[in-house]
Amino acid sequence: MVTRRLDNPLVIGSGVAGLSVALGLPASAVLTSGEVGSTWWAQGGIAAAVAADDNPGIHARDTLAVSGGLGVKRAVEALTEGGAAAIRRLVELGARFDRTDGGDLALSREAGHSLRRVLHADGDATGREVMRTLTAAVAARPSIEVLANWRALDLVRSDGQIEGVVAATDSGDRLVLLAPAVILATGGIGRVYRYTTNPPGVTGEGIAMAARAGARLADLEFVQFHPTALRAATDPLPLLTEALRGEGALLVDEEGRRFMPYHHPDAELAPRDVVARAIFWQWDRQAGAYLDLRSIEALAEHFPTVFAAATAAGFDPAVEVLPVTPAAHYYMGGVDTDADGRTSLPGLWVVGEAASSGVHGANRLASNSLLEGLVFGARVATDVASNSIDPSGNGEAPAAAFDLPLDSGAVEEVRDLMWDRVGVVRTGAGLWEAHQRLLDFHLQLSAGLDGRTADDVARMVVAAALRRSESRGGHYRADYPEPDSFQASRTLVEPSPVASVRVG
Repeated sequence: MVTRRLDNPLVIGSGVAGLSVALGLPASAVLTSGEVGSTWWAQGGIAAAVAADDNPGIHARDTLAVSGGLGVKRAVEALTEGGAAAIRRLVELGARFDRTDGGDLALSREAGHSLRRVLHADGDATGREVMRTLTAAVAARPSIEVLANWRALDLVRSDGQIEGVVAATDSGDRLVLLAPAVILATGGIGRVYRYTTNPPGVTGEGIAMAARAGARLADLEFVQFHPTALRAATDPLPLLTEALRGEGALLVDEEGRRFMPYHHPDAELAPRDVVARAIFWQWDRQAGAYLDLRSIEALAEHFPTVFAAATAAGFDPAVEVLPVTPAAHYYMGGVDTDADGRTSLPGLWVVGEAASSGVHGANRLASNSLLEGLVFGARVATDVASNSIDPSGNGEAPAAAFDLPLDSGAVEEVRDLMWDRVGVVRTGAGLWEAHQRLLDFHLQLSAGLDGRTADDVARMVVAAALRRSESRGGHYRADYPEPDSFQASRTLVEPSPVASVRVG
């Protein structure tokens, strides 16, 4: 077994969160599979209190208001107070945000926001511009080593401390990397669901690795389904950004009648979980759900990504309404962290969608995710810089990281099962069925690394959803449709480390 000892912290993941950490450190290594991650696909903008009539306190209030009562105030305040500085850093690095004719930053309003505070780039290509900016900055920094086309498989643990990772190439070669700090920035779990806006690779791998190492997890039941993905024959489904509704797009049934005013006073700008369930129910009763963009002027110019996706799927959004469906989009659960990304295991930090700091609670406020990566990425870098360790070189990792092939069967069956039984609307009976079916799939799934991740993640989400016998935020139980004040607390899970073999 080849072992390499790194002199600098190791960042696993190359999205907005991971690259923000790398840029905040004096020197680092970034391990990346080379796949285009969720940041690149992000159409929604970045929410930040930069307007004259706005401030971090108002932004924090809006964030907490949609969190289902589970938002952690300290984490939320850290997010919103760091917003303006995060935008300044991006602009200084060369980010080109949309601006008004007078040269000011152009701001839009999205669901749950009381003011216009969402910045965009190229209308609906904000993630692409953020990644262009950050990757260029990384490329210009000789102190950042990029370990491209490697995939992290498992964490190396020694005496309760994380000191490295087992990684693999696409050809199957394994390597042990030891580092003075390990930062997971591996994204969410969207690809565990059949219908998702997430690209390939977003499977919850980092969360599963942390769980196998024994890291404390939080809020695993809370999956956010974006209300308006285009119902098309693609995987992933094209996202129809929330900004469309902020600019006046309406949700209508097959007869052209609006239905959101019957579900929430804010209608199309209601919190995402409310809109997602309303659209789910429309299809469930065969009434249809469509997004009408025809009132938006210069649609192709202001929302080029949406326009291109719709036309590629055979629709003309200038003259017809677009069929929409909820789709797995963002994960509020993950590895439990504080506001500096620290986990329950020394030597391990987690940031971005793989982390659960309580900043989103049970339901994420629109356009807070890119901001989370920027703000908490910088905070993690500061904390890591003064809290590194000296790896012992005598750690352990699960034997499967060395023995199993990458692929295994039944992953597609798991995606179908999660959508059907652990999706937008859940029931106790459906969750128990999912639990049993996962037991039936276990041997197939555990025969390969992809299946092992799908198995780990799906079982954790199902177990958490069964435990929460109420409805709150992104977790809706039709058999318990109301929130229960006695369950108004975060869910913490302490997994036991799996059996491991010595790697030193």
